[in-house]
Amino acid sequence: MKRRSFLTAALASAALPAAAQQTRPIDFRETARALARVPHRDPAMDLPRPFDALTYDSYRAIRPAPGGAADLTLGPALRADLFPPGFYFQDAVRVEVETDDGFRELPFSPALFSYSDRYFDAAPDLADSEIAQMGFSGARLRSAFRSADRFDEFMAVQGASYFRAASVATVYGLSARALALGTGAQTPEEFPVFTRLRLSRQRGAAARIDALIESPSLTGAATLRTTPGEPTVTEVDVTIFPRKTLANIGIAPLTSMYLKGPLRAAVADDFRPAVHDSDVLKILNGAGETLVRPVTNPANLQSSAFQDMAPRGFGLLQTPRSFADFEDPEAVYHRRPSAWVEPKGDWGKGRVILVEIPTDTEFMDNIVAFWRPELPLDAGGEYSFAYRVLWGRAPAPTGPFELQVAQTRSGKVHDQPGQLQYIVDFTGAVTEPVTLDLTASAGTVTGATAYPIAARGHLRVGFRFAPENADVAELRLVLRGRGGRALSDVWLHRWTPARDGGP
Repeated sequence: MKRRSFLTAALASAALPAAAQQTRPIDFRETARALARVPHRDPAMDLPRPFDALTYDSYRAIRPAPGGAADLTLGPALRADLFPPGFYFQDAVRVEVETDDGFRELPFSPALFSYSDRYFDAAPDLADSEIAQMGFSGARLRSAFRSADRFDEFMAVQGASYFRAASVATVYGLSARALALGTGAQTPEEFPVFTRLRLSRQRGAAARIDALIESPSLTGAATLRTTPGEPTVTEVDVTIFPRKTLANIGIAPLTSMYLKGPLRAAVADDFRPAVHDSDVLKILNGAGETLVRPVTNPANLQSSAFQDMAPRGFGLLQTPRSFADFEDPEAVYHRRPSAWVEPKGDWGKGRVILVEIPTDTEFMDNIVAFWRPELPLDAGGEYSFAYRVLWGRAPAPTGPFELQVAQTRSGKVHDQPGQLQYIVDFTGAVTEPVTLDLTASAGTVTGATAYPIAARGHLRVGFRFAPENADVAELRLVLRGRGGRALSDVWLHRWTPARDGGP
């Protein structure tokens, strides 16, 4: 394969074609503004073989090659690798990399990758016309943030506008997106796509990726500045140019997975006590409350809206942190990160939306949380949002209350058919008498008590709930002290019938 050998050698010496060179980067925001005024172009590729028929395993067997798509230098502390197309990743992504001579676009070629002989008889030898239609599918970033002698991966950008990050103490888990459109609606969801990525050189550990966003309903530009550590922090700036009025947009969306846990544990027959990337939605709202809503794997798709004004933060958290909580040495769910979104500036009125989708497998992301502004984004307008995402073992700040929700459990009451027993544990010191402010929008709550669990240092609240003839019930619990003063987070739970029709 002479053309393959030539391209590999050329890129190893950074001798890119003159047409691909540019000394000053294009302003993606200006590009997005211009694109919003013309019809959308579909970035999906018509992939030739073998890229059109890759499985999960064969896709992973295509690896960035040193001197090609691997080990691109972004500074003394940063490296980048580019991802090939195929499998789930059908959209062409153009990639620019900053060099000593300015920004250059890397032309895609199969020669930039190596191919395992377990799945491929030979490296692809494609015609120039086939290669011209192809592009990369994303990029990953590496640095020596865990060990001085090893460059570890800390961020990946791949698929639609998805990105995810890991911290010193965690592995990859849930993902973020630049934007969500129609998530949880009755109509098909639309996925805006990063169609261009720009990787900038940096002197320190912080990485910078600029991106152009395209979809039928909008265009946009995003900048992701990520500093690995504990937590890893991604500073996000996104500007949106709607092609049509958008009432169903999601800002700062987080996407995760919840199959089973101690809340409605019978949803899956699995040897592991819990299977999830996240188990709690937490919100610090503008009213000074800390809302804690355990997520579930419901029988039917459901959405919940939490009205707010100038939110201080929200996130999807992974709260169990011991191996015994999951008993899974391969997936290591106890090391999956939590992700916390902190808005910059005043986001005004709106709501945090939680979407929970039924699933019977851990390989489907079925939990989504995002911010939706109260007013639609008008066609022809320009809207900017800035925020940071903190990824780590415990990136979410605690609220101003003495007692924080630690865990939630539930199970059927076997001597009282049709009832459920709920257990809500709180951490923190109890310094005064506690009363339970417990309500249900439907059904009946009985037997509510609070008592200490010395083995864990928790204050446990237990109660029974009978849904009676309800189809849905919203449960709310706050622990109060003298004069009705709130001592705890606000615990929230939506009850809906189980998959077998029972409570």
